[in-house]
Amino acid sequence: MQASAQWIAEAVSGRLVGNDVPVTGPVVTDSREAQAGSLYVARRGESADGHAFVSGAATRGAVAVIVEHEVDEAVTQIVVEDSTEALGALARAHVEKLRSGGDLDVIAMTGSVGKTTTKDLLLQIMSEDGPTVAPKLSFNNEVGLPLTVLLADETTRHLVLEMGASGPGHITYLTDIVAPDVAIELCVGHAHVGGFGGFEGVAAAKAELIKGTRPGGPVILNTDDPNVEAMAPLATGPVIRFSASGNERADVVARDVRLDRADRASFTLVTPEGEAPVELKIVGRHHVANALAAAAGALTLGVGLETVASVLSLARALSPHRMDVHELRVDGTDLTLIDDSYNANLDSMRAGIAALASIGRDSQRIAVLGEMLELGEDSQSLHQQVGALIADAGVDTLIGLGADAHYYLEGAPEVPNREVAADPQDAARLALEHAEDGAVVLVKGSFGSQSWQVADILREKGTTR
Repeated sequence: MQASAQWIAEAVSGRLVGNDVPVTGPVVTDSREAQAGSLYVARRGESADGHAFVSGAATRGAVAVIVEHEVDEAVTQIVVEDSTEALGALARAHVEKLRSGGDLDVIAMTGSVGKTTTKDLLLQIMSEDGPTVAPKLSFNNEVGLPLTVLLADETTRHLVLEMGASGPGHITYLTDIVAPDVAIELCVGHAHVGGFGGFEGVAAAKAELIKGTRPGGPVILNTDDPNVEAMAPLATGPVIRFSASGNERADVVARDVRLDRADRASFTLVTPEGEAPVELKIVGRHHVANALAAAAGALTLGVGLETVASVLSLARALSPHRMDVHELRVDGTDLTLIDDSYNANLDSMRAGIAALASIGRDSQRIAVLGEMLELGEDSQSLHQQVGALIADAGVDTLIGLGADAHYYLEGAPEVPNREVAADPQDAARLALEHAEDGAVVLVKGSFGSQSWQVADILREKGTTR
């Protein structure tokens, strides 16, 4: 970021204490990431108070800090009432400045599943058209989104954003920071359903993205999801529809979808601009819908069909623990690890289990499932539904991890081997105890269940084949 401390203070309605120094480095909320010229934002977190790390940020090169009270450090300070809200205000002022002085477009997406993969695909496509900024990992909340916006500069042509929510009003907060030029609605599912007061609350929260889009902005809808299609009347600009099922109503369609033995999809991309073949490198049939969403977004922003299809056929999964397939040899046993352990809800579990069934069609199938979090009173039922899906997929061994994971086992009485692990190390041990040569192991669960640690343990113990 390039701005004076005074400009930043005015943007966040703060009080400048100290010299009006130039900020020439990145904006950070982790003092360990500060570098020469940085602006450090001291936030009060759940487990730590960022004000305690101002000294460390300054030592690493931060020239100014945003704080909620003055601190005894020889560094320029901008004092505000709420540091997190100040971070959002700074991002808002920054993107407004970029929009007024350049040719920047902003495309944002939301959905219960698929946001990060769609973002990764769009990043790779749009980067072929011009300098593009997108979130790292899943930076899609009131901290991650502003930090992503603040990475853009005068050379940035495209800003690709995820907008996540765990309750009503969260996406509205984000669109108040930066209203997108183009919005993508992927799906309405069961993620964080406990925080929304029910499934209808999830749908209403996701619709906040359309309401927060710039007037007249195009809206891209997954017409295969009736809850998304129902959002069409909220759009004030063109509505572009995509369909992985071949719905004739859609503008962007996948025709003749085929899967190879590694569960990678190929299809004909059908658009108003023509048709083109696509052969995805990322694993899972469910990624067809994500690829179509990315294609529709890129085409709407003026990228040519040939470029879109070509990049989709070469695109990789950039974010870790998302349908990441590894061929390993662990303790003398050959196995295929499907690491989809970043997050989980009923919809993404269904997709992950489908990939396990497809890749492991001729092999022993093992599922290590961390519990799904933030499901409220529906937790028992939803875990049991996943257990039933596991049984239907012909899984040989089911290992649960977390307080509610035993409900998986209750829903899968037909599975021969069912156990609840004490911790990630125990889950990895149990998986290896049961694994036969050639086994396919799915590891999946909510991030807080620590299922990702199971995947990391298996990878660290093994060697790539």
